[in-house]
Amino acid sequence: MAHEIDRRSLLALGAALAATTGVPALAAENSKTSDQPIRSLMDIPPDAPKVAMLVYPKMVALDLIGPLTAFRIMRFNVQLVWKDKQPVSTDVGIPVIPSQTFDECPKDLDVLFVPGGILGTIDCMNDPDVLTFLADRGERAKYVTSVCTGGLVLGAAGLLKGYDATAFWTVTDLLPLFGARHVDKRVVMDRNRITGGGVTAGVDFALTLIAEMKGEEEARRIQLIMEYAPEPPFKNGTPQEAGPERVAQLRERRKGMDAGARIAAEAAAKRLGL
Repeated sequence: MAHEIDRRSLLALGAALAATTGVPALAAENSKTSDQPIRSLMDIPPDAPKVAMLVYPKMVALDLIGPLTAFRIMRFNVQLVWKDKQPVSTDVGIPVIPSQTFDECPKDLDVLFVPGGILGTIDCMNDPDVLTFLADRGERAKYVTSVCTGGLVLGAAGLLKGYDATAFWTVTDLLPLFGARHVDKRVVMDRNRITGGGVTAGVDFALTLIAEMKGEEEARRIQLIMEYAPEPPFKNGTPQEAGPERVAQLRERRKGMDAGARIAAEAAAKRLGL
């Protein structure tokens, strides 16, 4: 029995790796198993929601992995999209391989998603190809979404004007430059725009989106599968909890990066005529 549990865990990990890195890890072994639940995780129904998740150099891997895990368990048709199919770097040194180029990405999507990562975010905010792609797909997508500083990229593409939104706490003051209204919540939903706060809010965002698309019971099922019941060792995850001294220290350490984000945001707002 213990051997079977270990084997199933290994197969599930292989499926997750294949989805996130493009490497067919354990694919051959998985194809041989008679375990139907394992096979079904790999099979995408033809009518599955189409999800395009932007990946880009210097992104934060966890911004992507949390929502991606939930979407894959839901058997959504998830594609990792970038300009080309060369591996992109992440903050933790694990590369992510795009599965589609901008040109290959479907014109009509159920979900368009942008993760964060301040250095990569700044580059995207200054990249006409990225902004043109997002503006085009976002115009028709059923849901336009982000986590962390990915909200700034949506804003720079003109996709948050007139919407409530949030982002990573150190840069939420930039959202009004794009015509957005900052709401201080972990996940903010305004019509078909759903934005999440920093990094770990990606799981909350994904569950919120799944509940909106497929109903609360499906979201509860995914939450239980992921055993998402956070009990942080410290009450320090927001500026309010951390207190002014720790907040000031972190802001000082990020001063250069956040200043770069402001310059990029102001330039984008000018291009948008805002």
